[in-house]
Amino acid sequence: MAIEYLKRSKPETEKAEDDARVRETVDATLADIEARGDAAVRELAVKFDGYERESYRLAPEEIEAIMAKVSPRDMADIRFAQEQVVNFAKAQRASMLDIEVETLPGVILGHKNIPVQSVGCYVPGGKFPMVASAHMSVATAKVAGVPRIVACTPPFNGEPNPAVIAAMHLGGADEIYVLGGIQAVGAMAIGTESMEPVHLLVGPGNAFVAEAKRQLFGRVGIDLFAGPTETMVIADETVDAEMCATDLLGQAEHGYNSPACLITTSRRLAEETMAEVERILKILPTADTASVSWRDYGDVILCDTYEEMLQVANDMAYEHVQVMTDRDDWFLEHMTCYGALFLGPRTNVANGDKVIGTNHTLPTKKAGRYTGGLWVGKYLKTHSYQRITTDEAAASIGAYGSRLCLLEGFVGHAEQCNLRVRRYGGQNVPYGEPAE
Repeated sequence: MAIEYLKRSKPETEKAEDDARVRETVDATLADIEARGDAAVRELAVKFDGYERESYRLAPEEIEAIMAKVSPRDMADIRFAQEQVVNFAKAQRASMLDIEVETLPGVILGHKNIPVQSVGCYVPGGKFPMVASAHMSVATAKVAGVPRIVACTPPFNGEPNPAVIAAMHLGGADEIYVLGGIQAVGAMAIGTESMEPVHLLVGPGNAFVAEAKRQLFGRVGIDLFAGPTETMVIADETVDAEMCATDLLGQAEHGYNSPACLITTSRRLAEETMAEVERILKILPTADTASVSWRDYGDVILCDTYEEMLQVANDMAYEHVQVMTDRDDWFLEHMTCYGALFLGPRTNVANGDKVIGTNHTLPTKKAGRYTGGLWVGKYLKTHSYQRITTDEAAASIGAYGSRLCLLEGFVGHAEQCNLRVRRYGGQNVPYGEPAE
């Protein structure tokens, strides 16, 4: 068995220093927002977004005017994509059942799935207006039944992006703010004079947004820690180099540090794919970005067997994993660490990102080892409850509880149980002693 790198991404030697600078900036900015509220948010919006107005929350008439700028064709496409996301989220929600069972005679246990009461959805702008991110966060929260949905997005080219605002509004946002970066997530989580804080933050963003969510976690919930987008292609000779190269570069255009990886059992396919990448980069309008990502963060890994490909893929735990082999279902059965799978040559990551219905907010940087992506269940809290309905059950369970509490040395705990044993079981249990 052998695993050979035909192309390897460079080590991130400066990453620790960059991370430290980001942490310091975010820490100071969040402290400023907490201390000065709206004034700090406004200064940050002017400085980083280049956008100033009296209130950053859009009024209903402003939303309508902005949405009127969206063409009928674009609006129809937005509605179609959002419908797919909503339909899948509804199916997922239907799978999450409240339960109630009688585990012993007179002992009732259950749980309820309760929506978080408020959520802040961040929809990034950056180089591209992320229309689809509004579906993934806002519309999914609406399906979950979240009663207050706040949405923030930075201005794009100096003004609110009409398509993003339309997607937020159609998805069910109750409050829409034209705010980006740390000031957006900080205001949503901490709260200001004009914005009530939320209970949960969701949505992707740049390094500063991700670090802000990390520092705010605990004060509020978050969906996941998301870094630069990642894409992996697992392929054998059943597909060609053009398809592999196209799927790799389709995500590499996101940013200068977006990893793209090909894992294959075919040396010929690996070499042809690398050549095809160079050909496509000469005609790709976003090549200035994609070429840097491919140069610095691209990997081509040659394996002898499918088992080796599986081993490498699970270890890397990439966000998007495109599988194009003669045994796609085998990978579906055995893959354990990833963000989302895209099975077969007819499937692709772009469809998953924009329209097919699955959520595109996914774990990166090996977080797929311990979490999945954003979905309707992230907005729900599963709360248990219990009820004892008979004297016999109260006395029986109480006796066990009494003895087990005292085994651990908790006399006060034991007395909660003993009191029920006395009242409902008729036993005269001495104070602080175990029940029979």
